[in-house]
Amino acid sequence: MPPIRSHGRNKKPPPDGFDDIEDTLLEFSNKMKDAENASHEGKKRHEMIWPIFQITHQRSRYIYDLYYEKEAISKQLYDWLLKQGYADANLIAKWKKQGYEKLCCLRCIQTKETNFSATCICRVPKDQLQENQTIECVSCGCRGCASSD
Repeated sequence: MPPIRSHGRNKKPPPDGFDDIEDTLLEFSNKMKDAENASHEGKKRHEMIWPIFQITHQRSRYIYDLYYEKEAISKQLYDWLLKQGYADANLIAKWKKQGYEKLCCLRCIQTKETNFSATCICRVPKDQLQENQTIECVSCGCRGCASSD
């Protein structure tokens, strides 16, 4: 995540409204630092990055909700936040499409990285799974992000 309020001489200050959400973005930044510095003992290799994916998702969802759901920030501030890397623009673009409203991460829909050229198990609706079958995405730790759930 980019540093907050690191204005150089040639950089423009953030648009109006940034001060209102700066504290929340700082909390996400602190959570990210904690996740990056957390102990990796006893975890599998792919489990170590799950908290980072989850915090990135939460931060992007926060900005998405502010702009699209609550209409609490301006288009100028929203575009600035995306440009500065505070939110994942590609993930937000998918959330706007039908069927992807709850998508956890972009890796779960990339078919090139899977064995059978299919999406991740977390994209399967829960009603199509066997009873008591627990699912857990290898990429991000998601336990189900199908929009029909």
